Amino acid sequence: QVQLVESGGGLVQPGGSLKLTCEFWGSTFSIFVMGWYRQAPGKPRDMVAIISPGYSTNFGDSVKGRFTISRDHAKNAVYLQMNSLEPDDTAVYYCNAHNVRTRNDYWGRGTQVTVSS
Repeated sequence: QVQLVESGGGLVQPGGSLKLTCEFWGSTFSIFVMGWYRQAPGKPRDMVAIISPGYSTNFGDSVKGRFTISRDHAKNAVYLQMNSLEPDDTAVYYCNAHNVRTRNDYWGRGTQVTVSS
């Protein structure tokens, strides 16, 4: 069974940076599209960034130019580098794994990111 474990969240001042890590366990990493989503209180869960097994990427409009996503097939991990953070980036960030063959989705438990002075 796929397990996803996020880390790296925390409190950061506006303009600061954080790097989130998602460790992937339990299946073949290379057949999953990996992504980061976020959910702020009272709002729906939104796509932040996704990366295909072949390293193609896509980003939500609000984070383009500030966030980057990467994956390491040797470590079965995906990363989200967040720069120029803004208070509106405050949310719980969730790691997602989408199996391209079965179309099943798996979610981590989330990590809190708070941007505040």
